[in-house]
Amino acid sequence: MSIIAVLGGTGAQGKGLALQFAKAGHEVVLGSRSAERAAEVAQAINERVDAAPEVTGQANADACRGAEVVVLAVPYDGHAELVDGLRSELAGKVVVSPVNPLGFDGNGPFGLAVPDGSAAEEAARIVPDARVVGAFHHVSATSLWKDDGLEHEDVLVCGDDADAKAQVLQLAAALTGHAGVDAGPLRMARQLEPLTAVLININKRYKIRSGLAVTGLERERH
Repeated sequence: MSIIAVLGGTGAQGKGLALQFAKAGHEVVLGSRSAERAAEVAQAINERVDAAPEVTGQANADACRGAEVVVLAVPYDGHAELVDGLRSELAGKVVVSPVNPLGFDGNGPFGLAVPDGSAAEEAARIVPDARVVGAFHHVSATSLWKDDGLEHEDVLVCGDDADAKAQVLQLAAALTGHAGVDAGPLRMARQLEPLTAVLININKRYKIRSGLAVTGLERERH
């Protein structure tokens, strides 16, 4: 099992991912700008999960230092500044980016143009020593926190480091009960990130919490 730091762990997506990782037996540390707020959310997770060791909360830099995997569950606004401020803490680690750069106007959500191509590639440029993997873009934060069960969904994973990607493919089983789907190199994050806007539109139209499933695959349940 991995030691996982979830930055943005006090937000909807971050605390939902942390809950599922803890349930699967991973050691989880929530990171936040406020260590006190991170500790409060960690306690809320501990009240729902009989995890050993317990989920803890720390300031972002402290959360990163002891972790093997760091999940950047943060908004795109301020993403570059946060990653840049944690260069030394992220160097050499598996860094998972579920960041979706989206804008909203009168016609609804849309993917933003990102100078580096995607938020994942932006993180890789800022911290070239990090082993960046894109994953968990399309999983509903509400479903994660409500523990609705996501066995019918797939986690699409992209990355250039084969070992790091393999690790995250297995980590996806904490959410769905089966390994993630290899979606190719890191540049595929350019397609995965804005696809979230499509799901948001579907959710609004049909009043559901939609997810993604890839047909034609045989899956080994964990």
